[in-house]
Amino acid sequence: MESPATRNATLKQLLEKGVRIPSPESVEIGSDLNIRRISGENVTIHAGCKVSGKDTLILPGVELGYEAPVTVLNCQLGRDVKLKGGFFEESCFLEGVIIGSGAQVRKGCLLEEKARAGHTVGLKQTILFPFVTLGSLINFCDCLMAGGTDEKNHSEVGSSYIHFNYTPDQDKATPSLIGDVSRGVMLNQAPIFLGGQGGLVGPVRIEYGVVVAAGIIVRKDLLREGRILLGQPAVDKSVPFHRGLYSNVQRIVGQNTLYLGNLIALRRWYKDVRIHFVEPDSMEGALLEAAVEKLECAVEERLYRLRQVAERMPRSIEISKRISSIIRTSEKAVQRKKEFHEKWGQVEKVFKESLNLEGDPLIREKFQRIIEKGIGKNGGHYLRVIKGLSPDEAKLGSTWLQGIIDKVVERIENVLPSFSLSK
Repeated sequence: MESPATRNATLKQLLEKGVRIPSPESVEIGSDLNIRRISGENVTIHAGCKVSGKDTLILPGVELGYEAPVTVLNCQLGRDVKLKGGFFEESCFLEGVIIGSGAQVRKGCLLEEKARAGHTVGLKQTILFPFVTLGSLINFCDCLMAGGTDEKNHSEVGSSYIHFNYTPDQDKATPSLIGDVSRGVMLNQAPIFLGGQGGLVGPVRIEYGVVVAAGIIVRKDLLREGRILLGQPAVDKSVPFHRGLYSNVQRIVGQNTLYLGNLIALRRWYKDVRIHFVEPDSMEGALLEAAVEKLECAVEERLYRLRQVAERMPRSIEISKRISSIIRTSEKAVQRKKEFHEKWGQVEKVFKESLNLEGDPLIREKFQRIIEKGIGKNGGHYLRVIKGLSPDEAKLGSTWLQGIIDKVVERIENVLPSFSLSK
């Protein structure tokens, strides 16, 4: 256990560096904090906060604990991030992110520029694109949300919303895509609105421009752009439930494959596009590296959750046989379960190897030249450069990224031919 003298020495170093700590006697600073990764420029740590972790990174303008104490453990905070109260662990927040008090942000989250959340929000393995806004009293784990163009035209989740990410079969192979990566990164898509006091039963996909009215639980994909969902027929019936049956493995594998493909494409975007906006050895460069690590963490998490389902397929087949007189399972469905279980090792290998996919080299290099030109014109500010792309330039970038996603799906379909994932 570290001694008070060691903690006090680290705290003293922060104060000497220029970090504003109005009540230093009430703040806990871990001795494992790397002082070189903490900016002293306009950084404020209010009373009651705890900051620790050798991987913690704090850029200029960060403010912690304005509304209530904040605990930060191995998080990376970009310029002008405001965490007003709560617990934040092993997550990355890019420039201008603001989160209200009472938050619990657990491992593997990546919130991009100017994403926002109200009070009492729970996140884990969550990715929010620029400007995406969450209301208050929300649980939004295991999903990616994009959409919108700026701070006045953004995707939003209403208060008291939940992404249901845990199934009666006791698995979390339930990631939901609200928007997508290939178009979402271009910051030119219609926003998505999820009305308050509602929820998503993962895994689902939602297209840009969709509006879901308040109080609705979404259980199916919404893939028609520019539609409003005002309600769904209530299912008023009771049927036998057999835990572990997994009646729709095709959907589980398909949705997870698409989600993983999007994560892989987003990682490539960071390594081949965002890399042009930072100096390699700068604090911004370290922030970018942390974001890539979070995406790799997200891939590992999804593979772990999908692996759990694959390992349960033999039991699922046995259950199907046992209840065959009650519920008929097609031979094709049984074949899919066997194939998924027996070929999981190959499936996992394909996903991991797909992290090296770079997409069409000609399109990629042409788009990179466009980005470099935009940086020269817009002073290297990421949001201005991306928003400054012409429709044709943005479409070119989307085509490149979508090609990576499609290749991931194609590779998995080659391993699991009975699944027909591309359809």
